This record gives sequence, structure tokens and C-alpha cells, in this order.
Amino acid sequence: MDTRVLPVPMDPATAAMFRLDGQDPDEMEALFARVLSYTHYALPDPPVSVDARLCALLPQHSVDGVSRLPDLLLRNIVSRLPVKEGARTATLSRRWRVWRSAPLVLVDSHILPAAAATAVAGTASARSDARRITSTVSRIIAAHPGPFRCVHLTSSHMEEFHGLLTRWLRILANKGIQELVLVNRPWPLDLVLPSTFLGMTTLTRLYLGLWKFPDTAGIPSATCLPNLLELGLCSLVMESKDLDFILDRSPVLETLYIHGNLFKVSLRLVNQSLCVKILMSSFEEIAVVDAPRLERLILTGCWSSGGVCTKVKIGYAPKLHSLGYLDSGSHDLEFGNTVIKAGTKVSPSTMVPSVRVLALEVRCGVRNDVKMIPTVLRCFPNVETC
Repeated sequence: MDTRVLPVPMDPATAAMFRLDGQDPDEMEALFARVLSYTHYALPDPPVSVDARLCALLPQHSVDGVSRLPDLLLRNIVSRLPVKEGARTATLSRRWRVWRSAPLVLVDSHILPAAAATAVAGTASARSDARRITSTVSRIIAAHPGPFRCVHLTSSHMEEFHGLLTRWLRILANKGIQELVLVNRPWPLDLVLPSTFLGMTTLTRLYLGLWKFPDTAGIPSATCLPNLLELGLCSLVMESKDLDFILDRSPVLETLYIHGNLFKVSLRLVNQSLCVKILMSSFEEIAVVDAPRLERLILTGCWSSGGVCTKVKIGYAPKLHSLGYLDSGSHDLEFGNTVIKAGTKVSPSTMVPSVRVLALEVRCGVRNDVKMIPTVLRCFPNVETC
């Protein structure tokens, strides 16, 4: 998790909006700072670190073996450095001028000044830092011909640069981006994410955080993410049809990670995926409709909304090996049209023989929950670990 990124403080207009709704702006700002922190915790770590530093050759080591390496290896080395350090290698010698031909890793929080990253800044200074980062990112994206191995954009305040973000995404799509992490900071809460990312055919990993998902109704049905292997959706405002859209157009998806979903959305799994992880989220329904490749379905820290339990419907999932954590207070387990309750008669149509690992959370003080345990276990007759 990158802990360098701080939220841009709430502006006066947003604070006034919360006051009109009868809410304390300071409390809301603290709440969304925690949401931003949780979101960053869920993000994958970038493949480079600012902890590493370039250093000069020591006097006793007169032979520079690294500079003698082939261009392919030099480009590999440079592509594993933070963007500022990678660009500086071009000043070492003519032999090291490989930055523009190396697959680039761009993490915008690495551009953030150390003092600004650790200090609690005011609104003006925080936005000023975000603007400087935005300007630097624009220059880098324009100057480097690609491919972009990995891009983490988490530090710009995109409300002011929404058109620029659209242009960034279009350029990255044309320059062969492979991994993209894109997070708002988080004001405003309903900032619509440009749909340009849906045309990134070279993407293998995509994480989105604190955006309003674009309306997919007008997007061409041919739009597809043919190489996407891993998808992370963190605290997004989105509808079920939009979630279906992106899943239906990710034919080789292996990992789906959903974190901090607070909205009424139904999740349908059709032909996805090897692993689905849902953390700290609420769904009306999670339906495994036709998922021949699904191996793991993990639900952690989920809750019911308005006292209504989430339906977990298990359909066709012949490779499902691990299932959990089923919470008797938050989840209703269902096979076809059969809701599993204490005393439900179990039949072959309500069994998942492939499951070997099952995790249950049971309210031991609730009699019906305890009585339901034998029924649930009969639905998974080959469980080895529970």
C-alpha cells in the first residue's frame, strides 16, 4: 500500500453541501479519509519502490560491468526504477540513454515531494501539489513512446483536469499500457470516470477506486478487454448493468476483487473466473450463474443492507473448490430456487461436491443458525476443511 498519498482537503462548496444535508463536514472528511486509506490498502503494490537509490561507482571498483550489459538488459533495469531515477540514468553516459525505449513504470505518488507527502496540508497547498504532479505526468506520458508497463495515478485532483484524464487514457491505450491503477482523491464523490479505459486492449491488470462508473448504455458492444486477467473495483458508484458490461467483455479474467462497495448492486458470474474476492461490501445478490472456471469465492467483512441478507446463489460451478465466509446473519444460501434453511431437505440439485474448503460464520446464540449448520454441511458433502 502506498501511504504517501493524502486526500485533498474538502473545499468550501463541498463543506457547505454537507451542512445543508445536516452533516458535519469535519466528520465527513474524516470518514472519507478512512475510505481513501482503505482503498489504497486494497491496491496492488507498484513494481518499483522509492526506497532504492542510484549510487556512484566506488573508487575501488574500477570496472563498470553494468554498462557493458546488452541493451535489452539495460532497458529491463531502467524499467524497474522509479520514473525520476529512470530518467536520470540518461545523464550517466551515452550508453545509458535507454529510458525512452524501456517499458515505463509511472507511479505519480513517487513524484510527490516528501514534505508534502508527510505534512497535513491545507486545501490550497494540497491542490497546488496535485497540479504539479498532473503537469509532470502529462509531460512524461507525452514524452515516452511506450510501452507503459505499469501506471499508478492516485495523486492528481481530477475534478479540475477531467478532459486531461480522458486524453491521458487515450494516449496510454495507444502506447500499449499493461497495468493501470486509477484512484480519485475523493472529491467530488460522483466524478464520472471517462469510458476511454474500456478501449485499452493491452491491459492485463486494472484497479479503479472512488469513481462513478460511466454509463455503459451508449458504449459499443464490441468494446472489449481481451487480455484483462485481474480487475479490482474499490468503492465505486455503479449499477448492476455496468458491472455486467465489464465482466462480460473480459473473456480471460482470472481474478475479480471488489472492495468497499456500498451500493445496491447484483453480481452475476458467467464464465468468470478463477478467483473472486469481495471485501467490506454489500450486494443484493451474488449469483454464480454459469462459471465453469470459478475456483474460489471469498466473502470477507461483508454486511447486509437495511437488514436484508445478500442472496448467495450457487448455479453451475463444477470447479468451485473454496467458499467462504458464509455469514448466517448476512447471507442467504440458495441453489436454484431452493433457499437453504434449518431442516431443508438436501438433494443432488442442492449439493456442490467440488467444494473442499468451506468457511462459515455462525451466530452461536441464535438457535436457528446453529440448527442450520448440519443442513449447510450436507450441501457440501466433500468438505475437508471447515
